[in-house]
Amino acid sequence: QVQLVESGGGLVQAGGSLRLSCAASGRTFSSYAWFRQAPGKEREFVAAVSWSGGLTYYSDSAKGRFTASRDNAKNTMYLQMNSLKSEDTAVYYCAAGNTRVLVGLSSGYGYWGQGTQVTVSS
Repeated sequence: QVQLVESGGGLVQAGGSLRLSCAASGRTFSSYAWFRQAPGKEREFVAAVSWSGGLTYYSDSAKGRFTASRDNAKNTMYLQMNSLKSEDTAVYYCAAGNTRVLVGLSSGYGYWGQGTQVTVSS
């Protein structure tokens, strides 16, 4: 049974940092991603990383501030978030799929975690 479990969310001041983790169990996938959803808004793509960790893809809002990575030995994906802003406040979801290229569409990922809340206070 496939399970994705996020952790690491919390409350942080603007300008601070957080590192989210997503532990996968059951199998490995070719691509992994982070999405987020703020209250009253649609879910949006944040970052994606390949199984090897060698390829990454970011949204414009994440580029330069967030870093997605993978630890294959632990079958865990990470999202290092720096210079956080109030507009980064959202529930962050990890996702996994079998696309051969990294995509920013939620339809590209068939497995999802339950989400972890990130709140950035200004």
